[in-house]
Amino acid sequence: MAAVYKTLSGDSNKHEKGTEGRKNRQRVLILSSRGVTYRHRHLLQDLYNLMPHSRKEAKLDTKTKLYQLNELAELYNCNNVLFFEARKGKDLYAWMSKPPNGPTVKMYIQNIHTMEELNFIGNCLKGSRPILSFDAAFEKQAHLRVIKELFTQMFGVPKTSRKVKPFVDHVMGFTIADGKVWVRVYQISESEPGKKKPAANGEAEETAPAPKKKKGGEYDVELVEIGPRFVMTPIVIQESSFGGPIIYENKQFVSPNQIRADLRKAKAGRYNQRTEAQLENKLKRGELGLNTHGGRKKEKDPLSDSVLFA
Repeated sequence: MAAVYKTLSGDSNKHEKGTEGRKNRQRVLILSSRGVTYRHRHLLQDLYNLMPHSRKEAKLDTKTKLYQLNELAELYNCNNVLFFEARKGKDLYAWMSKPPNGPTVKMYIQNIHTMEELNFIGNCLKGSRPILSFDAAFEKQAHLRVIKELFTQMFGVPKTSRKVKPFVDHVMGFTIADGKVWVRVYQISESEPGKKKPAANGEAEETAPAPKKKKGGEYDVELVEIGPRFVMTPIVIQESSFGGPIIYENKQFVSPNQIRADLRKAKAGRYNQRTEAQLENKLKRGELGLNTHGGRKKEKDPLSDSVLFA
């Protein structure tokens, strides 16, 4: 019987290979640069747990010679690279590339909230595959279509991955708002109709009796957020992998360094205005004789000893 089972399973596998055609083989290399904070490390670990087809590598020592990532991806047999670049211990940039031919997208990440910070009640099976949900705005512009394709190949876990479990129990949502990409992760929660749910005060709520199930089975499906959540702002898109001509540039993006410099200049301007106002007030009081000496020289007394015996 074992030989018959092997023969039948081999024939079925051959038939499936003939019908499916080329397999979707995607492997992602995830790594970061030096200088990342604890929140950045937790975000990288959360994404690594959500992507069973990824490989986590040690930190990259350089921030200028990013073309070395192409050789590193070839060494580990990865066709996607997700590189987190940290600057000044505050800012986090994400490089998403398809080595060796490209393209490459550079994005600025902000409003980072990891799973440990959020403490949501949702949970998903480790190694399960996600459902990718994209906003309709991704199809309206060319650069957004490129970003959508990169997201699909990077976060879309293929069936043939080695560590993948045969379950689909969470959704990754990508939404466009204010020129930014908002990323959220939800768990697909299924519950039987008519089942009692715990209320806020700890008592069970009374629900209607469960209707008779049909042959296919009916369940109440809900989405429960599990995290992480973050916002990504596209900056540039390069034609090749970590290099080449720039095919898209976000003119509306303002770097966080420029924002901090403008804030410092605004504070310095307010201090200068306050100092000048104090000096003008002192001069006016002196001219009106309201101060002891004022802002002008004191007139000499003609009867003083210094004038009489000079």
